[in-house]
Amino acid sequence: MHAANGGYNGTGLTLAVVSTLVFTRKAPLNSQTRNQSKHGRSPFLAGIGIGALLFGMHSLLSDTSTMILWAWEGYPVRGPLPVLHGWLTMAAMTVGLLSGILRPALITTWSLYGVGCLGAAILTACHNWSGYYGGLITAFYLMAVAGPFITAAAKENPAVTFGLGFFLYNFMVLFHVWVVAYAFVPGGPLVRERTDWIMITMMLLIGLGVFNLRNRRPHDHITSESRPAPQHRRYHTLALCAINLFFLATAYLRFPPNDYKPYHEDARVVTAGIWTVHFSLDNHMWSSEYRIRDLIKELELDVVGLLESDLQRIIMGNRDTTQFLAEDLGMYVDYGPGPNKHTWGAALLSKFPIVNSTHHLLPSPVGELAPAIHATLNMYDELVDVFVFHSGQQEDVEDRRLQAAYLAELMGSSSRPSILLSYLVTKPLKGNYNTYVSETSGMHDVDPTDRTRWCEYILYKYLNRVGYARVSRGTITDTELQVAKFVVPKGEGEKAQIAALDGDPQRRNRRVQELDVPESWRFPTMFQGKGVRGHRYHVFNAPRYYKPA
Repeated sequence: MHAANGGYNGTGLTLAVVSTLVFTRKAPLNSQTRNQSKHGRSPFLAGIGIGALLFGMHSLLSDTSTMILWAWEGYPVRGPLPVLHGWLTMAAMTVGLLSGILRPALITTWSLYGVGCLGAAILTACHNWSGYYGGLITAFYLMAVAGPFITAAAKENPAVTFGLGFFLYNFMVLFHVWVVAYAFVPGGPLVRERTDWIMITMMLLIGLGVFNLRNRRPHDHITSESRPAPQHRRYHTLALCAINLFFLATAYLRFPPNDYKPYHEDARVVTAGIWTVHFSLDNHMWSSEYRIRDLIKELELDVVGLLESDLQRIIMGNRDTTQFLAEDLGMYVDYGPGPNKHTWGAALLSKFPIVNSTHHLLPSPVGELAPAIHATLNMYDELVDVFVFHSGQQEDVEDRRLQAAYLAELMGSSSRPSILLSYLVTKPLKGNYNTYVSETSGMHDVDPTDRTRWCEYILYKYLNRVGYARVSRGTITDTELQVAKFVVPKGEGEKAQIAALDGDPQRRNRRVQELDVPESWRFPTMFQGKGVRGHRYHVFNAPRYYKPA
């Protein structure tokens, strides 16, 4: 982050310096207790517990959306939502932290450790509300043991406890990246899709920390003198209550109105786009959410598929770009397969209500998992299916063949008007292209004469395709934004006219000039010529328009 994209680096650095100066002017917090800690405890076990604790807090609790997206399974909504229910994560963390401060002896019992393990198992294995309940238990337990763990570690040699702790933390961070990046890293296939191993390892290491706390002589019990002073407890409680009230007020202000309208409702036009956003990191590795939002808004997109959109990992900052875009643009959102599904992400934003959606992990015996969303949208009282899909890598030929066959069958199973927003990794009119565009799928290419594509494609059926454009990426990502305009047929007469074009590609693909189409069918003029901020109509240097003869 920096000032241009909403960062407060200067403010944060100033506060850090002031806090450091204030803290270092006081006596060390462990000055009176360090020499009293040698009662069978081990600095190595304390460091192990700290490392697992830091990883758990950072990977699961640094954003209230993270565990909610672990449990997300699509529409109709059967589980928690980030804005409406994110406060529950904060509440569980608050109760856990206060419990660790006020009742440390209770928190460090083996029975409560078992409850924490049960919560982690439920979070890993279950979905919707059941999975999230496990997440709340995990949040409570991680925050509850934080106080006792840090206190025990501070009483030992910090070079050992925190040095070892951060070493193990870094190992766990790599571990939780390896399970999804297995196709690109050494030894990756050994831990492919093993998030369960990560959770088991984390809880076992935390168990060693609990063992260290309980491994003391009988007289080394937690007394009232070792707890925070009453005034400190009151301060902690009031501060946490204030944070929760602020969080609740913010959630109320962000409450979604769910009354979103498409840009050209009177003309029954749908503007759809596909964009690989590269984890909302631009070519210089700066956060790009605001520029993504601006381009989507200026192009008047009603439906957009976002690929490489899963940011709920430590290396991506545990950010929730899709929720940010949905709120700022006034759109419904399907976040796609969650971070525990081991993909790089696929998401769908829509001005139209999402009636139903399912998530698919396509066959990937060798390479990275290929995510897909199959959503049914209510477009002008007509049900239209939208597919968002990211194919496997070029090197994995068999993976891509299996994925093409799977998706063709999936699209062919729908008798409704459909749009595919995709990343296919194929040349036009060759190879797997002829599986995606086939009698099995029933889909048509948005422009069969566009021979310069390789990754992104838009396909459709039973809709009147009226426009197509390719917009340069600027510095936001490494992939362009492709956009198409469709008119949703109204009544049986219009549907019959579109159906009659299925067997007549010459009439269906008849191109016309921009002046020959209504104003509502046209793309914005601001991207003509040199465009704005590095975004312009490129390849053809202008949009293409279509009007059947």
